[in-house]
Amino acid sequence: MTRTVRLARAAGQPDAGYRGGMRIALCQIPVSSEPGVNLQRVRGALGEAAAGGAELAVFPEAALTRFGSDLRAAAQPLDGPFISAVASACAATGVGAVVGTFEPAADGRVYNTAVAVSGDGTLAAAYRKLHLFDAFRQRESDLVAPGSDVVVTTLAGVRAGLQICYDIRFPELTRALAVAGASLVTVSAAWQAGLFKEEHWVTLLRARAIENTVWIAAAGQVPDPDEKPTRAPTGTGRSMLIDPLGVVRCDLGPSAGVVVADADMSLVDTVRATLPSLANRREDLFGPARVTTRLQL
Repeated sequence: MTRTVRLARAAGQPDAGYRGGMRIALCQIPVSSEPGVNLQRVRGALGEAAAGGAELAVFPEAALTRFGSDLRAAAQPLDGPFISAVASACAATGVGAVVGTFEPAADGRVYNTAVAVSGDGTLAAAYRKLHLFDAFRQRESDLVAPGSDVVVTTLAGVRAGLQICYDIRFPELTRALAVAGASLVTVSAAWQAGLFKEEHWVTLLRARAIENTVWIAAAGQVPDPDEKPTRAPTGTGRSMLIDPLGVVRCDLGPSAGVVVADADMSLVDTVRATLPSLANRREDLFGPARVTTRLQL
């Protein structure tokens, strides 16, 4: 069942729907090895997001098929049946989406891709994961080819930067997105369970929000109870909406579900007026953040 979170507002500030506001759905779904099952889950979550008045729904990494599946066999181009069906569902509900998929890569591997779809069903952008999870005894790069572009796009009138899971451990990426104009950063994930791993997830997400004075909308997988256990990452949940001061506005915990929350995007400017960490950057020492967007559609 969808939960709707109405966030605290300053005195005199109007409710959701005001200029600068955005209603975001975090869609914490289990991911199956069967793309058809996952498509139905995405459609169902989009329906819940629409019922809650969301303008944008953020889904986990690898929503096409779970890690541990045959990723090469499952991979589809962006105009393939999975993303085409997601785009149709976005158009039908009027809700934009960021959803994880796999694309074929030229070298025989696949790209781990986050696709942004507008509320009218048009493809807004595609981001191929830059940092591959060759850590904690996993080697994502055996099957996945790295992307080469930092991607910022516009979703529901808000400039949004896209990230995937392990990317959040690399602060330079979020900084590049913020410098390029992002007020919102989406993080699609299948965060692997392990000792202190949830603490890392929460700490890193909050740090990226604080450092860059941006909203963070992070959506993670939860394990599918109908699938056999695997060593591959299947998620720990903990989808979160975090404000530009690092305050966790909602946290879905470990269970599947959809939450819809109001985010005041004007808070970015308010925070930056008193905490101008981006304006105070020493480009003379560290250089400008470089952003290329060749994969923006």
